[in-house]
Amino acid sequence: MRFPCLVLDHDDTVVDSTASIHYPAFRAYMEKNRPNQIYTLKTYFEKSFEPGFFRFYTEELGFSQKELEEEFCFWQEFVKDHLPKAYPGMQELLLRHRRAGGKIAVTTHSLSAIVLRDYRENGLPEPDRIFGCELPPEQCKPYPWPLHQLMKMYGFSPEQLLVIDDLKPGYEMARAAGVAFAAVGWANNIEQIYQFMHSHSDFYFRNVAELAAFLQEQNEYPA
Repeated sequence: MRFPCLVLDHDDTVVDSTASIHYPAFRAYMEKNRPNQIYTLKTYFEKSFEPGFFRFYTEELGFSQKELEEEFCFWQEFVKDHLPKAYPGMQELLLRHRRAGGKIAVTTHSLSAIVLRDYRENGLPEPDRIFGCELPPEQCKPYPWPLHQLMKMYGFSPEQLLVIDDLKPGYEMARAAGVAFAAVGWANNIEQIYQFMHSHSDFYFRNVAELAAFLQEQNEYPA
């Protein structure tokens, strides 16, 4: 296989979660605590891309440390009671990769426990490794630590990993480690995000079927 190790983002890459869970959680928190500040789903997507959630919360919204902690707890409770659906075709893609002997890793700004639940409830093969937001910041994307760990653990070269993500932190992590990057654009149709991801990625896919066909060609999975 050209890419025996797939390094997947979780939200809006494997599961459809921003529109169905993360934005509603944010909206509910804001309605409760800052009812005069309303953001649309489109704006929420844009802010998650640039400047990113932390800067959006601290610089634009001016959240205090206490508010950051409260919002994180609110989000955790909301996510516990809401299950996102995997994108159609994702189950088949991951099962095929696993049956061929490939490794599946996840780098995410969600919690590892939530990722495990989502994979289990959607019938996806359990990842070999998950690097979640409970890790120290320097061990999470956009830092390359997760990729270096995967190469060290499994003896992969940078050329054997493929990072698959819908946003900039995955791209930055891949570039820092010299790993190929595949951008996916099936979560939204926002031009700003598309233009950056399409122009900066090694590969770009509009839907899961395109990614599946690419991996079939590159990895030569058995029938």
